[in-house]
Amino acid sequence: MGFFRFFDLSQLNSEFDISFDLTIPQTPLSKPTLSITEQCKPSRIPLELIMMIMEAAYDEEDIESNKSLLRSLALVCRDWSLSAQMLLFRHITLDSESHYRSFAFATDKSSERGRVLGNAVYSMRASLDPNQPGHLSQLNFAEAVTRCQNLQELSIGLYGCVPPGDDVVGSPDTLRMRRPAPSFDEDAIALLRTGPSITTLRFSNWSENRQSITQLLGVWISLKSLVISGTPPELPSPISAPFPCALGKLRMNFQTSPSVDFLRWLLHNSGDTLRALEFEREPSTAVLHHLIHSHHDTLTSLSLPSCSRATARVLDKCTSLRNIFVEDAISFPVALKKLSPRVEHIGFGLNKETSMQTVLEAVKTNEFLQVVTVNLRNGGKVHRQLPSLKMTCALRGIRLRIADDVRVFRGIVRGEYMP
Repeated sequence: MGFFRFFDLSQLNSEFDISFDLTIPQTPLSKPTLSITEQCKPSRIPLELIMMIMEAAYDEEDIESNKSLLRSLALVCRDWSLSAQMLLFRHITLDSESHYRSFAFATDKSSERGRVLGNAVYSMRASLDPNQPGHLSQLNFAEAVTRCQNLQELSIGLYGCVPPGDDVVGSPDTLRMRRPAPSFDEDAIALLRTGPSITTLRFSNWSENRQSITQLLGVWISLKSLVISGTPPELPSPISAPFPCALGKLRMNFQTSPSVDFLRWLLHNSGDTLRALEFEREPSTAVLHHLIHSHHDTLTSLSLPSCSRATARVLDKCTSLRNIFVEDAISFPVALKKLSPRVEHIGFGLNKETSMQTVLEAVKTNEFLQVVTVNLRNGGKVHRQLPSLKMTCALRGIRLRIADDVRVFRGIVRGEYMP
């Protein structure tokens, strides 16, 4: 998702002159009985209609195509310019000082146009990487956030520092996470507190700083969704009061699971609200079982890389579960046997060795099942019972969605991608 350039349209000519010639032809032998205006006055399309048309053409799943289309629309005329730019600024990326300067110029608070464009930003992705020339500073990142008073989703990538010349492109994640990174300075945190009340935070920490996430969590008490990955976080030092937000969704992706104590601190006020729990990598048994035991009454969606028999045995506590996704091709049937009969959406990996009998039985008998999502892997395309699954879903009116890439599979089950 690239940065969206601000267009200076001050040199454009006037808007289109849309006119229609409705003059009735006359002959020398007859006089017209009707008097009709020879030419209509120039007609302007209402801005609301222009925005509706652009919104209809806007594709949330193909940002690059959107940029090309909207940049062209922004140059049509002055009336179209602002509407197109508002959509261009809906999702932005900042990863350098030059991007920040362009964004600051476009969203100048002293002009009405700048305020409109700043308020049009819905999501922002920022990269704080001191290893890059002209990198985005913490203070300018915070200042950019404050310009977007309607911002809802914020994604931050934090990278550690290495001495000049020692950065190796493509180095393993474990080495990248050993790099030191400074904590957020007080001025940046104070500035962020004056900004918008975001509802979704995605934080990827590629440094050895384990306190940075707790600094950010102290800024936004409006969060409903949290995605954290990279270096496992630690409890704030000194230990503060529990995180005040009532989260509805938590997604984690760590090579080493955070401590149970940290999760207790993080989810202290989410006992009645946590609905969705997602793991992109295998969590420790202690962490997974703690979360299921603590939130089984409210969980409606659970995503796991795999499901051991021990985990399957505790899934029967999740009586409110409606969506279950297991990426592993072998362990899903084990989990399926323990699930509530009211499950509406199941997703699983399928290879040539996957046992399908339990799945087929669930598809045939579960009255509440509406969607089945399958990720084909390692011979799954030629599984001898895949045609039976397709036929059974068709006969039952169950929607079957098939992916052949785990990233696409995750996007489908999260509702981020519609096949």
